[in-house]
Amino acid sequence: MTLRFDWFLPTTGDSRALVGGGHSVPADVGRAGGSIDTAGRFREPDLRYLAHVARTAEDLGFDAVLTPTGTPCEDAWVVASALIPETERLKFLVALRPGLITPTLLAQMSSTFQRLSGNRLLLNVVVGGDPSEQHRFGDRVTKDDRYARAAEFLQVFRESFTEAGSDFTGEYYDVEDARTRKPAQVPEIYLGGSSAAAGPVTAAHTEVYLTWGEPPAAVAEKIAWIRKLADEEGRTVRFGVRLHTISRDRSEQAWAIADDMLAQLDPADVAKAQESIVTSESEGQRRMRELHGGEFDRSDARSLEVHPALWAGVGLMRSGAGTALVGSHTEVADLIEEYAAIGIEEFVMSGYPHVEEAYWFAEGVLPILRRRGTLAVTF
Repeated sequence: MTLRFDWFLPTTGDSRALVGGGHSVPADVGRAGGSIDTAGRFREPDLRYLAHVARTAEDLGFDAVLTPTGTPCEDAWVVASALIPETERLKFLVALRPGLITPTLLAQMSSTFQRLSGNRLLLNVVVGGDPSEQHRFGDRVTKDDRYARAAEFLQVFRESFTEAGSDFTGEYYDVEDARTRKPAQVPEIYLGGSSAAAGPVTAAHTEVYLTWGEPPAAVAEKIAWIRKLADEEGRTVRFGVRLHTISRDRSEQAWAIADDMLAQLDPADVAKAQESIVTSESEGQRRMRELHGGEFDRSDARSLEVHPALWAGVGLMRSGAGTALVGSHTEVADLIEEYAAIGIEEFVMSGYPHVEEAYWFAEGVLPILRRRGTLAVTF
């Protein structure tokens, strides 16, 4: 099996802590990296820093970088476009919400991006699960209906790249002769979702089903579900997983970092973050929250180890992907192989801070996978 590894662009900012940056509560400048006498500070997501992260990912051989979407983030399209000339082969997995843009406009933007970048665009469709976030952008379509809308959206989007264009009338879109100025290579579509409504859309319209990092047994159930639906459509879908990572030469070193991350957390901040997360309509977010239950022992990171080398502590403070691979490079490689054995082919990784953790992962974990010879790694 050939595995692909991607990294992450921290467009909300970066730090060594779980507070600040990412989908978290804002950082107090004095606490962002821990106490005043610890190394670390909040790193603003300016173009210079994001270019540094992107070039690091490219230099280390990662295939793509996920560029997230949402109010806390700098705009994914603007950032990805600005980083085209800063990189040479790195792809950009740009997150987007179908309800906030028309499929024809997205086709035009994507076609232009493909020509300017040399076909380095991938698209991560985010249907949306936080009602307040949806309302902030004027989107009041209900959750299941957002998936139905996404199905129409993706049909029009693909047809807009064809010579014939798209003439489509549905419940959400009514277009005539939707097309791009000059059809380019259609970017691959990624979509994640754990609710029943997500399955048919994924099976019929996407190339990659992207799940958050639940224990392998739970991920295997999702893979079987989507694979069955895709078979019924006569299609093949690949599978990816979104995870954080903390790997070191020795297991105790990695867990010491996780311990330190927990020790820095103020229970009041955790409660605040969980108050926001619990309002999400996302089934995937509910499943992430179930892994940690909103409770933790500040002195024992391993109390949130939900599977060997899989830690649910990130989800205490951050929405979205809430688990991390934690352990020695060998232990992390073991868990990657476990995911690969059930059908995961692509790993979208991140770590705090994103430059340093990219080196730990690329120089520590990937050589082990290569040496074992059981997996063909793309770099």
